[in-house]
Amino acid sequence: MIRNLLFDLGGVIIDIERDNCVKAFEKLGLEDADSYFGDYAQTGVFMAIEDGSIGTDTFHRELHAKLPAQVSDNQIDDAFQAFITGIPAHRLAELRRLREAGYRIYLLSNTNPIMWNGVIAREFEKEGMRREDYFDGMVTSFEAGCVKPGEGIFRHTVEKLGIKPEETLFFDDSESNTRAAEALGFNTAWVRPGTEFTEYLPR
Repeated sequence: MIRNLLFDLGGVIIDIERDNCVKAFEKLGLEDADSYFGDYAQTGVFMAIEDGSIGTDTFHRELHAKLPAQVSDNQIDDAFQAFITGIPAHRLAELRRLREAGYRIYLLSNTNPIMWNGVIAREFEKEGMRREDYFDGMVTSFEAGCVKPGEGIFRHTVEKLGIKPEETLFFDDSESNTRAAEALGFNTAWVRPGTEFTEYLPR
């Protein structure tokens, strides 16, 4: 029996547009900006802040070394957060409905403190609520110190949230992430581009 619904964030709940972020950093003067951003994972300094190996101050310092002197921390943060385009209201309503229906709702996201405390927090406030009001528990990669599809973040999630994989349905837009979760006993739903997570809910 599925008791828990475990959601990825980007590409499942929140809409993302990689090219917006690339263009924003190109405009700031970051050379070869395209090489840092993938559809499901980042590289270099952008991966380092996502897996928690560096904090925001170090992230800014390392990027300032690659950018023109006049670029500010706020400009860096704004460019990074251009990756996120928003959460459609109907998805927030669906999360509320699923909780009311008796499911335990959880979040597991590869993310970073800049987006998490900035645009992501703001997007969840659209209905006058907080991000924490939609979930029974949350795991972020930068706080866990590891990222999907690594086995470590799934084991950390099980321990932190106190859930059983066999009672949990995990939604992610990355096939490699769902495969990693399946190997550990999770039920999974690979949310393909152009579809809604509601299409993969238990009947």
